[in-house]
Parts: sequence; structure tokens; C-alpha cells
Amino acid sequence: MTWNNSLNPEKGKVFQIAAGKIMGIHFGVEFAQDIAIEIGHPQKAHRFDLVSHDHQFVGECKNYSWTETGNVPSAKLGFINEAVFCLTFIPSSATRFVAMRRATTPNRGETLAEFYFRTYRHLLGDIVVFEVDLDSGAVREIR
Repeated sequence: MTWNNSLNPEKGKVFQIAAGKIMGIHFGVEFAQDIAIEIGHPQKAHRFDLVSHDHQFVGECKNYSWTETGNVPSAKLGFINEAVFCLTFIPSSATRFVAMRRATTPNRGETLAEFYFRTYRHLLGDIVVFEVDLDSGAVREIR
């Protein structure tokens, strides 16, 4: 199926729903979606993509891929950094994570999640990056 840019939010939502099910199985919890949690000072509500009922698991989902020519989608990586920043306001006693769709390209020897982790690990602290393979349902922690 071919997607145009006007459908990007729809593609993201489809990934969020699928990732919520897959990550729920991985963690053994049920996730609610688009849950507002007050963050920052002064506090302001931010809607997180995946939140367990007890708020012990809070995650953001990113359905990004390499560009058509195999280049780094730099602007999109900035949105991942923004998601990571918002997750830093969640107590560290919770499992905080970014779930990224498995994205490969023949031009690179690493997935986009691996590239993101290698490039931005200094921003993550104890926030975990997971790669979600929608075809197999596999979840892999990127280290």
C-alpha cells in the first residue's frame, strides 16, 4: 500500500495501536493510549502514546523510516528527541521508553533505531529504546 504525507498521522496511529499490543505482551501489562500526564514546571498536560494503568510504564511511539534514498531523516529524529525530553519528566521509578518501528535500508548496516541510539544515547539516561517489528511481533531493546 502506498501512503502519501497527508496520511502520516493515520500511519502513526496504526503503528501506535499495534505497538501498544506488542509492547503490552512484552511487559505483561495493558496500555491505554493518548493519556495526558502533567509534566514540567509549571505543569502542563502532555499526552503520552502508551501508559499502563498504574503509570509504571510510559512510552512514546515513532513510526519513522530512512528517507527513500537511504538518508537519515534528521527532522524526524528531532521529534524523537522531543519525546525523550518529555519522558524525562516521568519519575525514573517508571519504565520510560520509545518504541520505534523496525526500519532498514540497503544503504546502511544498522536499523534506524540502532542509528538513533548510537547517535543520541547521551540524551536517553535510563529511557529505553525498543525496536518493534510489526511483521514478526518481535520487540528488541536497543543497546
